[in-house]
Amino acid sequence: MASAFGRLAGGIPVVVALVVAPRLALAQDMATPTVAVPSSHARIGFEQIRFPGDGPRVGLVGTSYLIDVGAVSGLALGPAVYGAISGDHGGFFSLGGEVAWRHRLVGPVGVELGLYAGGGGGGGAPTGSGLTLRPHADLVWDFGAVAVGASISKLHFSGGQIDSNQIGLVVNINSDFRFIPAERLGEPTLGGGRAGLGFDRVQFVGGAYRTPEGQTLNDGTPLARTISTVGVRAEHSLGANAFWGLEANRAGRGDVGGYAEYLGTAGFEGEAIRVALTVGVRAAVGMAGGGGVSTGGGLLVKGGVDGIVRLGNDVGLSLEGGIARAPNGNFRATQGSIGLVWALDGPANRGPAARPARTDFSAGAERFDAPRNDGSERALSAVVLKLDRYLSPNFYVTGKVLSATAGGASGYTSALVGAGWMQPIGSRLHVGAEFLAGAGGGGGVVGDGALVEPRVFAGVQITPTLGLRAGVGRIKAIDGKLNSNVFDLSINLAYGVSSGH
Repeated sequence: MASAFGRLAGGIPVVVALVVAPRLALAQDMATPTVAVPSSHARIGFEQIRFPGDGPRVGLVGTSYLIDVGAVSGLALGPAVYGAISGDHGGFFSLGGEVAWRHRLVGPVGVELGLYAGGGGGGGAPTGSGLTLRPHADLVWDFGAVAVGASISKLHFSGGQIDSNQIGLVVNINSDFRFIPAERLGEPTLGGGRAGLGFDRVQFVGGAYRTPEGQTLNDGTPLARTISTVGVRAEHSLGANAFWGLEANRAGRGDVGGYAEYLGTAGFEGEAIRVALTVGVRAAVGMAGGGGVSTGGGLLVKGGVDGIVRLGNDVGLSLEGGIARAPNGNFRATQGSIGLVWALDGPANRGPAARPARTDFSAGAERFDAPRNDGSERALSAVVLKLDRYLSPNFYVTGKVLSATAGGASGYTSALVGAGWMQPIGSRLHVGAEFLAGAGGGGGVVGDGALVEPRVFAGVQITPTLGLRAGVGRIKAIDGKLNSNVFDLSINLAYGVSSGH
């Protein structure tokens, strides 16, 4: 076990920057006695990557959420994901973290220098170990709430054949990241608006695609008529009826277990029965592929009608039906889903001051032995991003995503959700246990599709905000040979979001 943790420690520098930023952001001036408000930047970029061979360039969309570091002017850090939407490598994704430094040159014109590091692959891309590096330099015109410009970047995969230079377009949407420092989690407070990532509600979704007869996978074998999925949606309201959000889904069955999708979504809804039933429409567009599903370059569009039945002030049940299509591939299907809706934060707190809800963001590395398509079983290392939301001082719900960075499994990703219990031991130490379930696949790993992962952990709080944690557990595929011990190390950031509505 000691050697496993030693090898894990080598992967942590890839993602350590993700937790350093919000910690340093505590140096920001407080907007109120209890709320910190560093600036945040949602970044969307597009560029065309040259892969080896004579195929078309791959259109790559990058999205990141960067938070200003208060101690260093212009420096921001945060999580990021990149994925293909055109070319012939649909299903190519990369997940990790990004650091960027901005500086105003003259008037509204400025420069941004940055570096992305993470794990990625899939879509038949020759990505080697999966470790991804992308340095970039952007020239941007700042309009205040939005900045637009051009980017020059280099995409490199360690041990792979991808080493591409390109130019692209970039849009930065500037906002605030409101949070309550961990030192003040016990103080009742009015947050004065959305806190954390700014989402009003989250949905944990189980769904299914129903495909027409005769569709095939990329290799010509028949595509399953029913593809089950598990996923999550995070949504932000725009006025009384409109909303936008983010959506991520993963296939839950082994024959297309490597399939995943990451989408932006928007919709309109209204009350059909007051305080009981909401109905609406929504559309989604983004990147999808993997598992041999024919999404062409990776672009996927979806549309549907849905309804939410309220079960309480903060909880509801959603039902949706619609269609999905990959415009540049052969995949098309009708789709249906059912979801558990959980209201988080609203645009303003209308009730009395309340104790903040604790939130933990973690970044780290995970390692386990994974059986491969060639009959071998080898260690797989991955970068991991995780978010915990506490419903009580000890009980929390959790979600995590990971992407392989070493072990010859580039393109392996997974997404899991679950619940856990954390028990302090004195003022510095804590132990805990959690159970997660979800789906994963890709990278030549046998046992893709539905997964379960129970684990226990122990940690130490360096400060009320910053902690270190080590865990051990078991990862098991419901249908497949994957059944291994898993070890992980992470750096954890605790902060609060207002819980009044």
